[in-house]
Amino acid sequence: MFLFEPIPWHSALMWFAVLGGLIFLNELSRRSKWSAVFFFVVLPVVLPFAVWQYTAGEGSSVGTWFHWAKVYSSLAGCLGFMALRYIKGAAENKYFLMFPPLILAINIMEAVIRDFQCYSFNGLVDGVMIIGGPWNIMNGIAGILNIVTICGWMGIFIGRDKHKDMLWPDMLWFWIIAYDLWNFAYVYNCVSDHAFYAGAALLISCTIPAFFIRKGAWLQHRAHTLAFWMMFVMCFPAFVDTSMFAVKSSHSTAALWTVSSLALAANVGVFIYQLYTIIKKRRNPLKDEIYTDLLAYKAVASAK
Repeated sequence: MFLFEPIPWHSALMWFAVLGGLIFLNELSRRSKWSAVFFFVVLPVVLPFAVWQYTAGEGSSVGTWFHWAKVYSSLAGCLGFMALRYIKGAAENKYFLMFPPLILAINIMEAVIRDFQCYSFNGLVDGVMIIGGPWNIMNGIAGILNIVTICGWMGIFIGRDKHKDMLWPDMLWFWIIAYDLWNFAYVYNCVSDHAFYAGAALLISCTIPAFFIRKGAWLQHRAHTLAFWMMFVMCFPAFVDTSMFAVKSSHSTAALWTVSSLALAANVGVFIYQLYTIIKKRRNPLKDEIYTDLLAYKAVASAK
């Protein structure tokens, strides 16, 4: 079983270029406030009128409601996280701390709705081949579980170093991996011919920084890399559609079953583990942080 058609050497190299570029831009935007303002305020004001009205209109592979909603919801996340990081006292406001889980849940729910919608599709839809089936329902359920297991947002804080990263100690590696599996399955189900870049490279570009560069800041990394990718692909949809670097899905039903099954299994596992921890430790998931006993939690919380 292969996820994709044969991958030529130049597409493999481009995959690493996309991965490296997204990591670089994320580092630039998180280390420099003024770079972030340019990328997440100035560009989104200019691009819809200067570029997107020509490249991301109706009939293009990025002209659906989902792509427009995704680019602006990811940008909303970037701006909200910048407010938490740079406005004095914002991170001490318990109501403001509800913004990160809310925008994350909205982003996931957008994809869940699209997965359920694609269940009834079979063929070309807005220039993208979609093979609908039970895998869409399975992965939609995985996405809902992913939302349910978002926890510990009252523990979000801003790091003390000069970069002022938004850190979330309770958002640990097992939830991130479950999210990655679910999101890759979503892209593979619903935008399968974009999954080589928008699934694999994009997801890894925020997971690497979360595991090896700035632990605890996964959601900030995710918002930045997603916004960069969405702005790029809405400017250059041919890159993933018809360019020499495009890599098509195998459109294998076995592959569709496999990726959605893995996503569902991982998210069921996280849900069961979280429920067990809540009951055993007598945590209130609406108020308490859940995983305070774990070393991975303590490693992030120590930056407070």
